[in-house]
Amino acid sequence: MNSNEKKLEIKGEASAGMRPPETMTSMAWKRFRRHPGAMIGAVVLVILILATLFAGLSPYDPEKSDIKNRFQAPSWEHPFGTDGLGRDLLTRTLFGGRVSLSVGLMVVGITLSIGVPIGSIAGFYGGWVDAILMRIIDATLSIPSLMFLILLAAILRETDLPFVKGNSVMTIAVVLGVLTWPTVARLVRAVFLTVRELEYVKAAEALGASDLRIIVKEVLPNGFGPVIVESTLGVGYAIMEESGLSFLGFGIMPPTPSWGNLLNNAQEHLIQYPWLAIFPGMMIFFTIISVNYIGDGLRDALDPYKVLAEIGE
Repeated sequence: MNSNEKKLEIKGEASAGMRPPETMTSMAWKRFRRHPGAMIGAVVLVILILATLFAGLSPYDPEKSDIKNRFQAPSWEHPFGTDGLGRDLLTRTLFGGRVSLSVGLMVVGITLSIGVPIGSIAGFYGGWVDAILMRIIDATLSIPSLMFLILLAAILRETDLPFVKGNSVMTIAVVLGVLTWPTVARLVRAVFLTVRELEYVKAAEALGASDLRIIVKEVLPNGFGPVIVESTLGVGYAIMEESGLSFLGFGIMPPTPSWGNLLNNAQEHLIQYPWLAIFPGMMIFFTIISVNYIGDGLRDALDPYKVLAEIGE
């Protein structure tokens, strides 16, 4: 064996004994798995989402009445019982989950599409731009949320706009998104105020990078962890707010089921037929607590200080 072959053999043995460096994604996933509440919450949420997606496999029509079977208690034939019109409550609860979860995701999408650009501009440029945008945010946050939601929902319910009609899912998502974007905007602004002073941002500016490139390529990706956590928690908040609006009669209206209007319909029969409220309420409870635990796990997984601690080890 010549000297070159020996060198290659030694290098191969050394590289075989070395572990490949971990990526940021793998380290974040490892920390997320260490959070038992987050893992359980993720499993529960996935089960709920799959159940709502495959709700169409139910043999019952969620909107077809069957007066002969009204107010049946939970049984093998109807695991959640039936409502006042004889409709299978399990089927309506699963179809209602489609509506409630869709509202949650759409609200987060609207919130991010408004809050991230405004927060980025305010935090990056500062000065009078920041002052004006922050006053707009402060004014929006000072509005009594519940009264404004009811008022705006009542107005939009009577309009006939191209994408906002009646009591549609989009209507409720727009109503909720109007009030939730300032929270994300303030969070993004705080991230930009911190990150824009770091050396790699100053280096990008010195190299002549445009403001848009610095915002999109340099600052925003490095501060997106808190935004992801806030967005996760925002899903639970939106579901709870939609349920509250529907419960008060200003959200999704029957016969389209949602968890909120199922609870609204159950309030008249709460004592005599409690299952009408128990099962939709349990769905809301499990969804929101699962999302909160997932957000808690993501907060730990994306914590930059924990990343530095692991790298130091």
